[in-house]
Amino acid sequence: MPDWLAQHEPVLRLAIFAVLFAAFAAWELLLPRRWLRDSKPHRWFTNLGVFALDVALVRVLFPLSAVGFAELAQRYELGLLQLIALPGWLQVFCAVVLLDLVIYWQHRLFHKVPVLWRLHKVHHADLDIDMTTGIRFHPLEILLSMLIKLLAVLLIGAPALAIVLFEVVLNGTALFNHANIFIRPGVDRILRLVVVTPDMHRVHHSSNFTETNSNYGFNLPWWDRLFASYRAQPQAGHTDMHIGLRGIPERQTLARLLLLPFRPRGQQPVTSQV
Repeated sequence: MPDWLAQHEPVLRLAIFAVLFAAFAAWELLLPRRWLRDSKPHRWFTNLGVFALDVALVRVLFPLSAVGFAELAQRYELGLLQLIALPGWLQVFCAVVLLDLVIYWQHRLFHKVPVLWRLHKVHHADLDIDMTTGIRFHPLEILLSMLIKLLAVLLIGAPALAIVLFEVVLNGTALFNHANIFIRPGVDRILRLVVVTPDMHRVHHSSNFTETNSNYGFNLPWWDRLFASYRAQPQAGHTDMHIGLRGIPERQTLARLLLLPFRPRGQQPVTSQV
């Protein structure tokens, strides 16, 4: 990875995130896909509050980032890609694709294991869906996800440049595929051949658990088709489908979200084959 990129990587990622956030916020305002049920200022305050807490905890508890682990893997030639003679560009491409596959199966795991679902349902408890839903995850889920990511980096032997690209793309697509934006159906059909679109991922946030247990992909749409978890459209249609989890309080606060996994009652995922 170039020295200038290594030196400015956190600032660069933050700048790209800020630009995309502003762009999708404007798109949601000008051309929304659905009318929101809850107050946007209230939801944004709650969702961004969870996000800020997540970022702070990761910075404190993981002084060595995923990029640092990748540099460690390269230095000691650890991981699959360090054992295979590939051109640099192909090594980066393979690492990004493999990391996306790991994220796909991690997502399915958090749906199928009850104790993990208790954490993940904070993400699904949002009664509306917009780009801030894409960064709304319980801090304990984020910490577990970070551990899984670091292990994947070492096992794959991902180059540091691949980690930077993957993180930038993951953050961008998380905003994009949760965004409350209208895309023409014909354009959507083409886009979802190469990327998870908002209409594709919105199905995953349906309160119907048959639909919730589908479309797990974040970046690449191929895994859902390959592993038989793809659902093209929600049964009730995008404007009439019910978003979120039933039985969750309508007025959600930051404190309620943090305590949600520890409540004795709440929606559980439908038992089905992974």
